[in-house]
Amino acid sequence: MSSRGLRITVHVTAVLCAVVTLLPLAWMLAASFMPPGQATATPPRFWPEPFTLAHYQALFQRLNLGRYLFNSAFLATTVTLLSLLLNSMAGYAFAKLRSARRDRLFRVLLAAMVIPAQVAMLPLFLMLKHMGLVNTYWGVIIPGMASIFGIFLIRQYTLTIPDSILDAARLDGAGELRIYWSVVLPLIRPILVTLAIFTFMGTWNDFMWPLIVLTDDRMYTLPVALANLMGEHVQDTELMMAGAVLTILPVMVLFTALQRHYVEGLILGGVKA
Repeated sequence: MSSRGLRITVHVTAVLCAVVTLLPLAWMLAASFMPPGQATATPPRFWPEPFTLAHYQALFQRLNLGRYLFNSAFLATTVTLLSLLLNSMAGYAFAKLRSARRDRLFRVLLAAMVIPAQVAMLPLFLMLKHMGLVNTYWGVIIPGMASIFGIFLIRQYTLTIPDSILDAARLDGAGELRIYWSVVLPLIRPILVTLAIFTFMGTWNDFMWPLIVLTDDRMYTLPVALANLMGEHVQDTELMMAGAVLTILPVMVLFTALQRHYVEGLILGGVKA
């Protein structure tokens, strides 16, 4: 096959994959604006006739969705900010601070990545219960404040910073905290954006842990609230699609806005092992 034919094949394949990926999302968006019963009509429809906002109005008026949106936004933002701070500190320490047991401890952390998160849920829940943090926002925030993956991601990126820059700062009298805040953080901004997107999306979409640790329905996150909605309105497809749109819209906007930094951080973060 010629190079031109290969390029055409690659582009056609990419377009087909994009269509297959986006078609369900497009139908979900269209169905959220359809009148009741139209989304389940045969043959399937891909355009609302007539166009209606009734389902979105119902979500906010009948189900107090504004409260659930606030809960999800507050928790995702708080976890993301704390995660960036703690993971960047740990990643910098593992990459640049000299210690006899540093590499051994890092290998232990990496080994722990193979343990499924579900295995740790019971002991983590019992610890939080003993601390009196069950059914509190902190019960959701604390487990996400640091992660092995976040430490690994930032460490790999920080390794690319030349030691000469840090040594020069030390010769000028800067302490490690000053070097971390004024030198390292500006240099690792791309990977911080990448980790922020990962953390925000993971916390926003998390269903299992908020369901376990939160018992007051006023503190529910959006995925948990929508799961309860499914049990009450399982036949109302259009209402469920409206809820799904509201769930994915913030993370899609965030990812689109920061996509360039996200890709840059992933590429540069894997350069040096």
